[in-house]
Amino acid sequence: MAATSSSRASSLVKSTGEIFTRKWPRLFFIAAAVQAILGIAFESYTFSQFQTGLKDMTDEEWGANKKDGQSQLKTIPTFLGLLMLAFIYDIVLVWDALRMKNTIQVIGLCIANLAFLVYGALQIDQIHQAITILRGYNAFTDPNVWDEVQGVLIAIPCIIALDTVVISFIAWKLYQEFAWDILKHIGADYRMKKRFLHYQVYIALLKFDFFFFIGFTIQFLVVVGGKTPVEFGLTAAAIPITIAILLCAAWFTRREWKFGMIIVMILYLGGLAYFIYKLARIYDPVESQYYMPVRKSLTAFAVLTIILIILTIINALVCLFNFGRGLKHHLNGPRQEIDKDQASYSMNDVKQTPLPTRMTID
Repeated sequence: MAATSSSRASSLVKSTGEIFTRKWPRLFFIAAAVQAILGIAFESYTFSQFQTGLKDMTDEEWGANKKDGQSQLKTIPTFLGLLMLAFIYDIVLVWDALRMKNTIQVIGLCIANLAFLVYGALQIDQIHQAITILRGYNAFTDPNVWDEVQGVLIAIPCIIALDTVVISFIAWKLYQEFAWDILKHIGADYRMKKRFLHYQVYIALLKFDFFFFIGFTIQFLVVVGGKTPVEFGLTAAAIPITIAILLCAAWFTRREWKFGMIIVMILYLGGLAYFIYKLARIYDPVESQYYMPVRKSLTAFAVLTIILIILTIINALVCLFNFGRGLKHHLNGPRQEIDKDQASYSMNDVKQTPLPTRMTID
């Protein structure tokens, strides 16, 4: 056991070191890190200006608007905090993708950056709306708080857009570079490489499922809350349950446990029904008033999560059908790299009938 742990630690250090010793992985990580640093700095500045500009409001000053005012007070910190969390989680996924040489996850990070771009653009309007409403309640000591943060908020999606272009180009270079690494690990077997690709897609989807589900839940709990303590408690309990499900899903796939995969897919269907239900409530005429402060962002997160869950279910089925076909050995066994001569020996996986070694006479 100690030897196994030592081997894993050594492998982790080696794979992490390769990120900074190889040109394109290093540039990809640097591009993501610069985006995260600038984004967090600008979000922190906005949060600081917002918090220092607020004044203590009494119940009498809020009057009948206390509930709406307090919802707006929660909206801005939630938006800022969630995007800061996105930047940090993005760095973790970048490190993980480069360490594991997961081309699919690298591509997924480029797509996720587009989602961050949309969210960054949405927060401009949502924060402007919240500040305007709060200014109407005379909740700020400085009435010009929007003018002070507007330029910074506009700069954030611009930075994300530029970074998306940069990392997309680097992702293409990484695709070419990682192709040989995957070939050395899996071999030249076309069908085995295809199974490994399905596995990579599935694992990457699980990681993105986690963020968008957590993002939706945080917004719901902080800004909307629950109509009853039971609803609030059940929504909060969904976070650790979701983490456990996603961890089990990855483990079941790696170990090729069919029964566990079937249970997980049933839970996926339950999650899909949950988000469709929540999306319907957001636009229900009776319930929509509770979601107004974060209606646009909740909609974006709900729609993206629904799409991700559907893709996850499809890929889970594909991985399930691949069980028992040899991929488990490559995933759980020690890495056995092959040289170029072995790789070029057979570039297709078509089984052919062996030629007879002895001539026969009819």
